[in-house]
Amino acid sequence: MQDRGHHSTDGTDGGELTVPMAWLYAEYIAEELLRTGDLMPPTSFEFRAGRDALALTIFLSDTSGELSGIRVVSQLETWLSLTAYDQPWQDWVDERLAQLIAETAASGAPAPDLDLARAAWRWLEETELLAPDLNAVPGGAAPASEDDGPKVWTPAWQLGLPLGHLAIHLF
Repeated sequence: MQDRGHHSTDGTDGGELTVPMAWLYAEYIAEELLRTGDLMPPTSFEFRAGRDALALTIFLSDTSGELSGIRVVSQLETWLSLTAYDQPWQDWVDERLAQLIAETAASGAPAPDLDLARAAWRWLEETELLAPDLNAVPGGAAPASEDDGPKVWTPAWQLGLPLGHLAIHLF
């Protein structure tokens, strides 16, 4: 049995696991926004792409380092502006991750939240999902269903970002 008197409560003493609460909370908020919007089945890759894109937005926009449940509603406008179609979201994510990586390296502290955010970003960049080609020019009659139209392999973040944006609007 461990003597709890010799360990800190934040899990940073004695080689204990540091729980990535900021990332897990950002992921929870993103998932709740997407579930409320009821845009995709929660088991789909599209849902995961939306959740990860939205969680990255939530996590990286938290410059104070404290995701507060009380502030969620007040942050919706910020998240909407960051995920808007005409914004350079991908560049913003790269810049914020680089900034956080540099800050973490300078402090030498463990960064499990940042590790999970980087893994989510890597998945969003490297994974491609088959999606309707929204840039295709229809050549005649409209397809009988959404599944009949032209499709294109799309990076997951390009599918997830508009889903996340729409979920915020629907909330």
